[in-house]
Amino acid sequence: MAGNPNIRDFNLAELEQQAGLMGIAKFRAAQLADWIHKKGVTSFNEMTNLPKEIRDKLAAHFSVGGLALLDRKISRDGEAEKYLLQLADGQAVECVLMQYRYGVSACLSTQVGCRMGCKICASGLEGLVRNLTPGEMLDQIHAMQRESGKRVGGVVLMGSGEPLDNYSATVKFLELVNAPYGLNIGHRHITLSTSGIVPRIYDLMKLQLSITLAVSLHAPNNNLRNQLVPVNKSYPLEKLLPACRSYAETTGRRVSFEYSLLGNINDSREQARELGKVLAGIHCHINLIPANPVPERGIARSSIDKIRTFQKTLEDLGYPVTVRRELGLDIDAACGQLRRRALMRGDTGGVFVGAGRQPGKNY
Repeated sequence: MAGNPNIRDFNLAELEQQAGLMGIAKFRAAQLADWIHKKGVTSFNEMTNLPKEIRDKLAAHFSVGGLALLDRKISRDGEAEKYLLQLADGQAVECVLMQYRYGVSACLSTQVGCRMGCKICASGLEGLVRNLTPGEMLDQIHAMQRESGKRVGGVVLMGSGEPLDNYSATVKFLELVNAPYGLNIGHRHITLSTSGIVPRIYDLMKLQLSITLAVSLHAPNNNLRNQLVPVNKSYPLEKLLPACRSYAETTGRRVSFEYSLLGNINDSREQARELGKVLAGIHCHINLIPANPVPERGIARSSIDKIRTFQKTLEDLGYPVTVRRELGLDIDAACGQLRRRALMRGDTGGVFVGAGRQPGKNY
């Protein structure tokens, strides 16, 4: 029934409460949780160990989520798959399945669009449309697992949207994806990326989760960061970096600083030295990212020589540094690009990969 709450938004305790209100035995909630969180079904009719009268009662009050596949692109090397998925209200979100030597990770969106306005990202070009619910975040994983046949073992909240701008739903998602009755993905296999909403970093710190906090830094000083990451005007480095230091000290987890290298903008040797200076004393790792080209933003990537020089300069200062391995450059892998292409076309379809898959069908 359209408009009913997504039952995948509920944890086990809440399912037990809802069962009680509907006169359903409490033990049925565990069976229901297994179907919606572990197995990822998209219909109450698939829940074969629940009596039909219970399934009918649930269907009258709730939906089971499920997202319609609008587009799927697979990189030439087969190591990245990008999905454009349609939500129940007709909005669309992107997510990416990434194959690494140690397993499969899912990069998920937390909002439709974004209001942060970062100049290196396509997600916010149309602004924020709405927040996603915890169940809609989970639905992205289930859709990709069903379509690809691959089991997700790690999660990166680094797709469209700012996770800490949708704080309550993001925290609820972290609970659900980690739950033993669900996907049971350990918090140490989850990374949450933020542009730097300082109060929420402190809130997240208090939860003492063992997730990795990734901060989209992209500049070594306020003047440049104000241009690239506008939230810096509200939470400048003088506020952001102490919050990161506290997070690392309190949780025991090093912070990952994300730094997209933009040609002749933030990639000089002097800027590398400046970055090393401002991060002094923070238990951290620096992740250098060869920028994905975003024509609408006028973004160009740094040269290989500049990337190597930037990396070596930081390593000489004693920092652990990696250059992010590029996945999916040929499939509009930058956040928001696939959705934006669909919006510009004025349609909801694209190039479909996968035998027998039809636009509009739920997976």
